[in-house]
Amino acid sequence: MKAENFAKILNADFYTGVPDSQLKALCNYLMHTYGIDPKHHVIAANEGNCTALAAGYHLATGKVPVVYMQNSGEGNIINPVASLLNDKVYAIPMIFVIGWRGEPGIHDEPQHIYQGEVTLKLLEDMGIRYFVIGKDTTEEEVSAAMQEFRKELDRGEDVAFVIRKGALSYEEKVEYRNDNPMIREEIIRHIVQASGEDPIVSTTGKASRELFEIREHNGQSHKYDFLTVGSMGHSSSIALGVAVQKPGTKVWCVDGDGAVLMHMGSMAVLGSTAPENMVHIVINNGAHETVGGMPTVAADIDLVSIAKACGYPHAVSVTTYEELDRELTAAKERETLTFIEVKCGIGAREDLGRPTTTALENKQNFMEYLKNLG
Repeated sequence: MKAENFAKILNADFYTGVPDSQLKALCNYLMHTYGIDPKHHVIAANEGNCTALAAGYHLATGKVPVVYMQNSGEGNIINPVASLLNDKVYAIPMIFVIGWRGEPGIHDEPQHIYQGEVTLKLLEDMGIRYFVIGKDTTEEEVSAAMQEFRKELDRGEDVAFVIRKGALSYEEKVEYRNDNPMIREEIIRHIVQASGEDPIVSTTGKASRELFEIREHNGQSHKYDFLTVGSMGHSSSIALGVAVQKPGTKVWCVDGDGAVLMHMGSMAVLGSTAPENMVHIVINNGAHETVGGMPTVAADIDLVSIAKACGYPHAVSVTTYEELDRELTAAKERETLTFIEVKCGIGAREDLGRPTTTALENKQNFMEYLKNLG
């Protein structure tokens, strides 16, 4: 089904969400049609943020908003759905559009498997009626489902369309780019060089895939790295937990701008705790690149000032490899919590692979390595 026809059936004029690769066609349609426009389309920090924003739209207009997300975001909407939207509370109607990663019977990455198994059950548990759209679903079937959904929406209830892989298409090309010259994979290569045998916790998406391939290329063990393949936004908290328990070891966190935005409160906890042995690096390309390149707001905010306000004793932004190397070398020697923002371009190798070890093997190897560290 064409994304523009799907949008026509929804008949909404406000969309907010967190981009997903299975919803790339819809995201591209929204970017091509609206761009980022607070009146019509907002890419928010996390799915709970989207839900609350959409609730405000409904309160102001009386209209029904659309919230889109990957199914991994269902966990972030449970609280606002149960305690804000529910018809036992404020009865705020909403249409959720959910990309179904890890659908049973469809091969996917390990972080999506269990989430895929419980996707529909979570909607049922939240009292959200849903309709699944696949490649063979017709526009007439979707229109009929939407007609039925109108009854629930009129009662202040919520509904969902669950989107299978390849179900939506969009022919207009949308290009996402910025003018930053640095490349994320090369940035991570510099971090690996500077960190030596120190443990690294890397964030969700292509950053972890690139870290894995750099170790392979270098002939190095993967025991040094914990790849946060799921749980977007939590890698810095994982790194903090390690750093506090291993005060004699320098711990590095390789983070992304979309991940930092998703759970920015973790920076306040990090700054308040201020472990002297941790380096928090945010590679900022202003984009949700792993799922298609749609923009984040990180390109327009001052992450260094935010880090300093949260209590990071040292925070800096770099735009060249020379600056990066200088700051990495200093961070290696510094006995102070350090924040380094690295401005980065958008893009990755087309032949970028995925980890060949299992998530469980990654955890076990990392834990075994940490055992002997102080």
